Amino acid sequence: MNQIEPARRRKAHLPKGRQLDDVALDEVRLVLGAAPRRRDLLIEHLHRIQDTYGCLEARHLRALAEEMRLSQAEIYEVASFYDHFDVVREGEAKPAPLTVRVCDSVSCMLAGAEALIGELEATADPALIRVMRAPCMGRCATAPAARIGNREVDDASAAGLVDMAETGAFDVAVPDYIALHAYLEFGGYQVLERVRAGDVGADTLIEMLSGASLKGLGGAGFPAGRKWGFVRSYPGPRLMTINGDEGEPGTFKDRHYLETDPHRMLEGALVAAHIVEATRIYLYMRDEYPAVLEILRAEIAALEEAGLCEPGFIELRRGAGAYICGEESAMIESIEGKRGLPRHRPPYIAEVGLFGRPTLNHNVETLWWIRDIVENGADWFAAQGNEGHPGPRSWSVSGRVKEPGVKLAPAGVTVRELIDDYCGGMADGHTFKAYLPGGASGGILPASMDDIPLDFGDTLFRHGAFVGSHAVVILSDRDNIRDVTLNLMRFFAHESCGQCTPCRGGTEKLVKLLEKDGPLDEPTIRDLEQVMRDASICGLGQAAPNPVNHLLTHFREDL
Repeated sequence: MNQIEPARRRKAHLPKGRQLDDVALDEVRLVLGAAPRRRDLLIEHLHRIQDTYGCLEARHLRALAEEMRLSQAEIYEVASFYDHFDVVREGEAKPAPLTVRVCDSVSCMLAGAEALIGELEATADPALIRVMRAPCMGRCATAPAARIGNREVDDASAAGLVDMAETGAFDVAVPDYIALHAYLEFGGYQVLERVRAGDVGADTLIEMLSGASLKGLGGAGFPAGRKWGFVRSYPGPRLMTINGDEGEPGTFKDRHYLETDPHRMLEGALVAAHIVEATRIYLYMRDEYPAVLEILRAEIAALEEAGLCEPGFIELRRGAGAYICGEESAMIESIEGKRGLPRHRPPYIAEVGLFGRPTLNHNVETLWWIRDIVENGADWFAAQGNEGHPGPRSWSVSGRVKEPGVKLAPAGVTVRELIDDYCGGMADGHTFKAYLPGGASGGILPASMDDIPLDFGDTLFRHGAFVGSHAVVILSDRDNIRDVTLNLMRFFAHESCGQCTPCRGGTEKLVKLLEKDGPLDEPTIRDLEQVMRDASICGLGQAAPNPVNHLLTHFREDL
């Protein structure tokens, strides 16, 4: 055995592993201040350190482990799991002082994201500006989208981004929205007062939601009234979570509502929490929405000051760049300060959820409708949909249409109606060719299927598709569906949490098969597709093959 060189030999009085830097420990303590050192706040503490120092240096991670009484391995595995944390080891260079993220998801790809990235890389000084690819930023209607520092940028151009870097215009830009005082002037929180006073009881409200057919509008479509009943049936104490991790490519409806009328969602959340007797609400918001985070911080504080909720009753938690945390159990793991790995089910979170307690989880838009249902009645809400498809829906429409954006239209609307009646038709010079009915995971259907009612249920399912988060991306005759499918599969490969082999290995292998020149290896693709559907732990791996299936089924001319 070779002897260890004296200079590298650990001193006998020192512990094994990376040594504690007293200066780094003082810096971490200063950054954390009086914040509790609880395990579930690990991700929040990592954000604080990175916000202060621009990255997560190894010395700070070691100090954080000391301060939180956690192992260095626990700290590192969480910090390295999330895309928005920049872990810097000893001897490595720190990131450039300013980061520009450019969305390369499907809507932005159609709008020229690749050219934008190339031009930025060619013109920006890498010592000052780091250019990064990023998954969907929820600004698909104004693609290509970018983020410079904490400033979200619509219709981004390389020249504009470089100019913003030079002028220092990269702080959060908060849009105009309905703040608490304005919301109260127009009847806000009267529904909450009625519920708290007992004028509208739990059974009545659950029956009202069931009569309205309000469903979970984050993707799963589970009936809201039944969910409330399930959670109430388990012994307390109970908790509530709000899933604001709107990461499905093509989806931006929740951002729209939170940037315009956030208290409608917050009131719905407080009503739901009261009905299920939740002792606290944890609002999990994606880090890609800095303006929304600023709005929520301000308006939650305003609610507390006005006495509409107890201080700390709504706890805002900040995601860190992980699409998988849109899955409810992965989100709960993240709130607990862990890697966002989906849990095996059963038990479901209604029984054993956050911190082991029965947990009610809702999407932003689902809660947004509660006030309207109570004020106007279940029949009113249900009548907003087409026959057999109760309720209105918020559709995120992007791609090759003249007027993309959030479109309020009936459940059961067809894509042809969305294009012609809500989006001003196809963009000039484009002919309708295909569409994504439910974001990246909902599949790709041809224009010949433009009369399918878009809703949860059997019609789309029979074609291997689903409406999911109601993200509709329109494709035209100028788009190659194999290129679109490859874009979607690269997204899934990047966002797989890696917990299960069928998803981790399957998404990577599908990308490689699609990248090869020439004819596709269809038998291998079909075999992978079946294994992923049958054996993946969560919906990411189960749904990821949908675009590939539809490419082979409907768009053979693009192979």
